[in-house]
Amino acid sequence: MNHSTSKIEVFGKSFLLESAKAENLYFGFAKEMPIIDYHNHLEPDVISNNQNFLSPTAIWLDGDHYKWRAMRNFGIDEQFIAGNASDLEKFKKWAEVVPNTLRNPLFHWTHLELKNPFGIKEYLSPKNAKFVYSQMNASLQTTEFLPQSIIKNFKVEALCTTDDPADDLAYHKALKDSSFETSVLPTFRPDAYISIINPEQYLSGIKKLEKVCGTEINSASDLLNALQSRINYFAENGAKVADHGFEYFPDTTLWNQNLETELSEFLKGNKPTFSDPEALCGYLLKELCRMYNKKGWVQQFHVGATRNNNSQMLGKIGINAGYDAISEQYFAQRLSVLLDELNSSGQLTKTIIYNLNPTFNEVLATLAGNFNEGGIKSKVQFGAAWWFLDQLDGMKKQMNTLSNIGVISTFVGMLTDSRSLLSFSRHDYFRRLLCNMFGSEMERGLLPNDEEWVGKIIQDICYHNTKNYFEF
Repeated sequence: MNHSTSKIEVFGKSFLLESAKAENLYFGFAKEMPIIDYHNHLEPDVISNNQNFLSPTAIWLDGDHYKWRAMRNFGIDEQFIAGNASDLEKFKKWAEVVPNTLRNPLFHWTHLELKNPFGIKEYLSPKNAKFVYSQMNASLQTTEFLPQSIIKNFKVEALCTTDDPADDLAYHKALKDSSFETSVLPTFRPDAYISIINPEQYLSGIKKLEKVCGTEINSASDLLNALQSRINYFAENGAKVADHGFEYFPDTTLWNQNLETELSEFLKGNKPTFSDPEALCGYLLKELCRMYNKKGWVQQFHVGATRNNNSQMLGKIGINAGYDAISEQYFAQRLSVLLDELNSSGQLTKTIIYNLNPTFNEVLATLAGNFNEGGIKSKVQFGAAWWFLDQLDGMKKQMNTLSNIGVISTFVGMLTDSRSLLSFSRHDYFRRLLCNMFGSEMERGLLPNDEEWVGKIIQDICYHNTKNYFEF
């Protein structure tokens, strides 16, 4: 393969835009809108310290479990994935896999990320791997590729990281006091303090929370008081969002006095385990939802991932390594009970439900529509296609379901849910798909032949709805 910038369809200006109407919507209304990335797993210290990445592998492959899964599927040895091979060796192995990822979203994402911000307009393969690595590496040593520069390049107006309640938020504070124009806001993610998966790890987390709060936690009320103090702290530092991840949604009706007493014994170290973690999780979740409502926060529920399925690799690598899957657990009824109770007492805050099992798309979209009210557009949202579903087919299904059952014009749009600064290109991917969906229906006479009318809705979905919903 030569190193010219020959015309390649995946990089064409009309990528995913299959009609003149789609192109007009994209270039006239969507393309230049700022990005608000309201849920991701970016590291605030990386953004705040603003140091050059050491290599293309460091910014592109390290910790990217999407790419890791593809490499394992292709039979690449683990030393070249999460192992101790050199950065260049890992990159070359990834280049072996890329030509074989056709029809996987990684094929599109990989080349979109090479094009923007690196300006590399050719397919990655073993033939050009060393050249591409060298070109990326040269760019990464410049000021244009510092973390803050990359974020600015993508026109990111605000982003929300995902943070442990015990975090001191020092990097968020430093960013707020700096000249960096993008708002980098924390998100309250209390999973480790409400879900007992491993008793020893749970109690270790409680000790961390005790230390940061300066108080002992010996009861459910102590724990709730500590979490409330951290919610206050997060709010003082700009947080507007809480986030929860569940394999299945907990029953929020099980808590009782006997469990309260048992929990105290467990927290004091007098019992090695707690008998009903689900009851505790459901009780704490409901109380936290009430706290979020008082703050006017948005609460997000990510439901349906069965995590760490490969116990052998969990022991070797740890969590978030690419060994998760879609759960088959049905949870809509339990969620409905919680939302109804909160709504009945006037304590239901704005809520986004992210679904990982597409079997439940229509179920959850109809559920979300039960709890809206005057003054807020789509108070309870059926959230963007998530994780295994944030590809063309999954995004189409989510938006078609939302269109058929709800009102897509009030949708808060896309997010990256990523650990990589390069993943902001997924917003462009989403916007092209969105414009193509609307444009194709305009061409077929299913939507009005009025680009200003439709274009305004496109801009709302890409930007304005998010800004207004989260009150950024």
